[in-house]
Amino acid sequence: MSKPAILCVDDEVAVLESLEIELQQAFNGKYLCEFAESAAEALEIIEELCEDEVNILVIVSDWLMPGMKGDELLIKIHQKYPQIVTVMLTGQADEEAIERTKTQANLHAFIQKPWRSQELIEAIKSGLANL
Repeated sequence: MSKPAILCVDDEVAVLESLEIELQQAFNGKYLCEFAESAAEALEIIEELCEDEVNILVIVSDWLMPGMKGDELLIKIHQKYPQIVTVMLTGQADEEAIERTKTQANLHAFIQKPWRSQELIEAIKSGLANL
């Protein structure tokens, strides 16, 4: 059986690269880490992982992205996969979007960019502890 997955979604490649380094250091390869540069790509990856019977545990998503914003993405994911822990990591989200994500996608954590690695890892770990 394959390792469970953490999916990060951000339209900035540099952010995804930073997240990859932080997740590898924090979890030492315990989880499969996937990365998407858009909500559409994230939905494709989720479908592929589910087809391969990979358990997706956490999604860390930016809010302001072209196409579909992070709140819409997390709500859409939560409707189909309510067990996935959702974390929003963003420099710019309006309060309404955050509240909507809390109520409609059971948002586990909201973290402002620039983030502190420890804060993000603790949010992910606390989300995993609730599974």
